[in-house]
Amino acid sequence: MLSKIWTAFLCIAWIGAMASGRMAEVSQAAAQGAGQAIKLLIEMIGLMMFWSGFMSVVSASGLGSGIAHILRPILRPLFGRAGNDRESMELVGASITANVLGLSNAATPLGLRAADRLYETAGRRGSPDRVLTLIILNTTSIQLIPTTVAALRAGMGAQAPFDIMPAVWGASILSVAAALFAARCLRPLFPDCPRQDR
Repeated sequence: MLSKIWTAFLCIAWIGAMASGRMAEVSQAAAQGAGQAIKLLIEMIGLMMFWSGFMSVVSASGLGSGIAHILRPILRPLFGRAGNDRESMELVGASITANVLGLSNAATPLGLRAADRLYETAGRRGSPDRVLTLIILNTTSIQLIPTTVAALRAGMGAQAPFDIMPAVWGASILSVAAALFAARCLRPLFPDCPRQDR
């Protein structure tokens, strides 16, 4: 879907450039943008490598498991009967821990494994509430360390790339609360959707 959207944007830009007689400016901007994108990518690599290594240390030291263990009592009520399945909660906790640390790339494979396990505990039918809850938590995740955004800001020359942390904490907590609240309020509108306790 995103490829179609970007293709549409490019076509609109080229058509607009041809119609206004500004093809030279658009071609020059495209070349400059490509160069700036490569430069930004190279500048981001170092910070992303550092935080990926940090996550590996966290995982190897057992700190990640500790955080997941602390989160387990909070997560269990959200997942109904699946909250009693140790493997499910370990995977969910690991995925959310990666998101909390701002490592969305590491959270993706963990989230997929957690979703598969939750779907299995629901009998592999329909759109189980527990899987949708996981998707909500991963999409609107609370982040303590906004690694990716900070790396982008550093790459663009920000002097204090992590000064956005208080705003990120507030926005992510509110987004998680709002999404979970909306999901619970809208649940009665979809009676055919399997419930997590069935």
